[in-house]
Amino acid sequence: MAEIVNLREFRKKKTRKRKARQAARNRAKSGRSKTEKLEAESENRRDAEAHDGKRLDEDEK
Repeated sequence: MAEIVNLREFRKKKTRKRKARQAARNRAKSGRSKTEKLEAESENRRDAEAHDGKRLDEDEK
């Protein structure tokens, strides 16, 4: 037999989990020094450029 689920409670739990993940990201982001933030930003930009450089163009397929 299936378990009865209260949808309101399910939505609230889902929202709490999403907010907790966002709060953890915010704590990690604001808990770093300016140089650490700049290093992470440049690393992300480098990774994105490397990823875009390996992307196939439409005409190459």
